[in-house]
Amino acid sequence: MGQAKQQQAFDPSLPERQHEVHLLERAVERITTLLVVVILAVASLLPPFVAPGWAQDVISQEEPQPESVDQDQTAIDRLFLLKPEIPRARPFPWLREQLKDLTPFLRDTKLTLSPRTFYLYRDKFDDSVSEAWTVGGALSYQSGWLFDHVAVGAVAYLSQSLYAPLDHDGTTLLEPRQESYGVLGQSYARVRLIEEHYLNIGRYAYDTPYVNRNDNRMTPNTFEGYTAQGILGKDDGPQLKYLGGYIAKIKPRNDDEFLPMSQVAGASVNHGVTMGGALFTTPLPIGKLSAGAAEYFSDDVINIVYGESKYTADVTKDLGVLLALQFTDQRSTGRDLLTGSAFNTNEFGIKSEVSYRHAVFTFGYTTARSGADLRSPWSGFPGYTSVQVGDFNRAGEDTVIAKLAYEFSRIGAPGVSAYALIVHGWGRVNPSTHASVDNENEMNLDLQWRPKLPFLQSISLPFLEGISLRARYAHVWQYQGSENTIDDFRAIINYDLNLL
Repeated sequence: MGQAKQQQAFDPSLPERQHEVHLLERAVERITTLLVVVILAVASLLPPFVAPGWAQDVISQEEPQPESVDQDQTAIDRLFLLKPEIPRARPFPWLREQLKDLTPFLRDTKLTLSPRTFYLYRDKFDDSVSEAWTVGGALSYQSGWLFDHVAVGAVAYLSQSLYAPLDHDGTTLLEPRQESYGVLGQSYARVRLIEEHYLNIGRYAYDTPYVNRNDNRMTPNTFEGYTAQGILGKDDGPQLKYLGGYIAKIKPRNDDEFLPMSQVAGASVNHGVTMGGALFTTPLPIGKLSAGAAEYFSDDVINIVYGESKYTADVTKDLGVLLALQFTDQRSTGRDLLTGSAFNTNEFGIKSEVSYRHAVFTFGYTTARSGADLRSPWSGFPGYTSVQVGDFNRAGEDTVIAKLAYEFSRIGAPGVSAYALIVHGWGRVNPSTHASVDNENEMNLDLQWRPKLPFLQSISLPFLEGISLRARYAHVWQYQGSENTIDDFRAIINYDLNLL
């Protein structure tokens, strides 16, 4: 990462005016970030005194546990998943009232403060420790539509150290050497072409299988580029959703700079990624079927193809079933600059789920070829057996997962959910020598509380609606060899304030 940043620094061979523009852009970013640093730091530490909205949207491991299979969003679904607007009371209703007679561009402005605090402790196979406690979050602005066709937005992020020993580096809650940071992570324009068809231009957040926010630390990945997306068809019938475009740079989740996609992947060139995907869904006489695919191509670096199909059905009012299949193919391209030689590998996965009265049981299996470890340089890994610590996507690895989740509203604890899972991986090999590598297991325990309004009103604490408290624990152990272990503990509090 340090080498990539050095390549972003001033190059004396650049024209003087180009260098001045670069300095101006960096100055604007830093000034904007400084404007929200104090607000975020104070808001993260204060108790919530105003009615909040939805906590920061997250994906993969960090999203709320589904109460039924109908709510389960797999990787290809997230390609087109939009964050719903949750109607909540706002702390400044008089300000919203002042805007009501203005143009839609100003009248429909949204301003959201999303403080977050995060503690992570991990002891590793080599007995080293990574530990930090941080505070920060995001301040988000989104305009209404200008002439019903153009909207703009921006999001500033902050991660500030509260406790971060220098000898416990490596949590990715902060920059290397436990340094705090702030960054203008999103600054974009959206152009509505016709109906549900849009252009996204600038620095934006995406949730595709291999280009996504991976928002399971303090701040997410965000991306610089341009894309087109749209929907054909209606929710109650056959529907086709698409997204495609070019991504030049990424701001990694614990960084304050945008870097070329190829450099973050590990290649010493300045190349972006052309990506595209589509998802087709259709209702059936019983249940719903979806199938989709996405591709990511970076010249001289890597080509990734992802496909997934899913079937869900409600057997009875209380009983639901899900069956999903996924496939990833990864291979080097052009001059093979990522590793210096050609490689190709793939992984296949299958997942089944049964939900009954707010309980969801999951069983999954993935198998990877022995040609190379699979990679996810611009995202969290979308495999069905990817969990809190391990992705279980290494060369030759076969993996099974069993998980039980439950939402406790039926027994008098609305908003409380928990899950336990265990993963077993075997058959892993060193892709260079094909020698066997230790097998690995992982166990996860997770407890969440997202208080709901009726309960909060009954105890006179309605202002807590929207807060999210979460505790997570993972234990990883190897055997048939070194018999090493990892323990990983996390505590997270998210909270949103819909200021406008």
